Amino acid sequence: MSTPTHGPPNLADKPSLETQSKPATRRKRSALEVLHELKQPKVAVMLALGFASGLPFLLTANTFGYWLRDDGTSLVAIGFISWVGFAYAFKVYWSPLVDRIDVPLLGRLGRRRGWMLLCQILVAIGLLGMAAVGTAGGLAAIGAFALLTAFASATQDIAIDAWRIESASDDADVGLMTSAAQVGYRVALIVTDALIIAAAARVGWSMSYVAMAVLMALCTVATLFASEPTRADVVLHQKPPLWTLRGLADAIIGPFIDFFANHKVTGLLMLLMVALYRLPDFVMGPMYNPYYHDLGLSKDTVAWVRGSFGLVATFFGIAAAGFSAVRLGLLPTLIAGLVLEGCGTAAFALLSVNAGTAIFAAVMTLDAFAQSFAGVALVIYMSSLTSLGYTATQYAMLSSTYALLGKFLKGFSGIAVEMLTPIYGLLGAYATAFVATGLTAVPPLLLLLLLWRVQNIKQ
Repeated sequence: MSTPTHGPPNLADKPSLETQSKPATRRKRSALEVLHELKQPKVAVMLALGFASGLPFLLTANTFGYWLRDDGTSLVAIGFISWVGFAYAFKVYWSPLVDRIDVPLLGRLGRRRGWMLLCQILVAIGLLGMAAVGTAGGLAAIGAFALLTAFASATQDIAIDAWRIESASDDADVGLMTSAAQVGYRVALIVTDALIIAAAARVGWSMSYVAMAVLMALCTVATLFASEPTRADVVLHQKPPLWTLRGLADAIIGPFIDFFANHKVTGLLMLLMVALYRLPDFVMGPMYNPYYHDLGLSKDTVAWVRGSFGLVATFFGIAAAGFSAVRLGLLPTLIAGLVLEGCGTAAFALLSVNAGTAIFAAVMTLDAFAQSFAGVALVIYMSSLTSLGYTATQYAMLSSTYALLGKFLKGFSGIAVEMLTPIYGLLGAYATAFVATGLTAVPPLLLLLLLWRVQNIKQ
């Protein structure tokens, strides 16, 4: 297969990452070989970059909502301000810039590393801004800094995801790097969803956010130690310059033409499934921490359960998803993750009846396992659909697709709870909303079964 050197290439002939990187025959690696490959420096770097990717996420989402609720902000306002997370859903629109343009000055580190370092600096500035103005400065001011943080974080994700895929030598390596990234990402979620709450109970929210900004600044060390990937260089060098009409067209529409050329009509089915896959996790996102607050759970209890049971369950979920993907295949793993995700979300309704520590720990364990399992399954699946030369933009398209609908709907989560409160009471309203959100797993489950059938027919 050849790649033309002018204009958008003959994309129908362009192989996907899976085809490009996979030899004709490849034996499965033994457990010892996999363990040996864990010692690679790039795996350690990926672990740290995964942490950098996960650190800002909840600080502009669920944890931010806890801070706002703690200071008396209404559920409606919390729901709407969660829309700063749309930055993650819209990142596809500026991802071609990350794919094709070097950052001034920092670009000397390489395209991927330059963008990562710039974004990490901006995230740290955004968190410091949130800490400085606080809720006393008004929702508009703190919301503006939250938007800066989310925008920089989403852009960092574009660069890190491209680095992860391009640094992998083959499909198995993509799985290994994805697992490392998810471990780092989930550890960051524990820090920003548990440790920060315990810290806030002692030193306040503003000082806790300052500590998170310091952690973000330390993540720049991982970027400096990373090696700039070169696997896509040949493909990128064959493309026309970005300042030409053909180069601009290739950067903007080439990734999308390439995607549908590779996957045909099935690509639409894939995108729809991806768009719906994380709804059980996203829709009630802003209400989790306000729910714990209204249940009367102490910050220490929430932090302890998340940092112990939640952390262990997260690691088991990541390992189980990786094992399932290798042994059972991606589509069966996606189906298992979706079922777990729906059940894990609906299980929060139990806390409205009994919010004891044991029940809370059980629910959190199930949810942490389900979210990490489903997250790894979806990331590996989306990574397998990208092509070299369009890595950042295509992965941004896929990740934006799965984020867009959920980010939009979660903005109404506060309204949903408040509308249900006169009928069921506050805790009953929360419970009803969690069960309804769990049921959003049904449509993507049906799409996955259809994809499985289509795949079997093609084979």
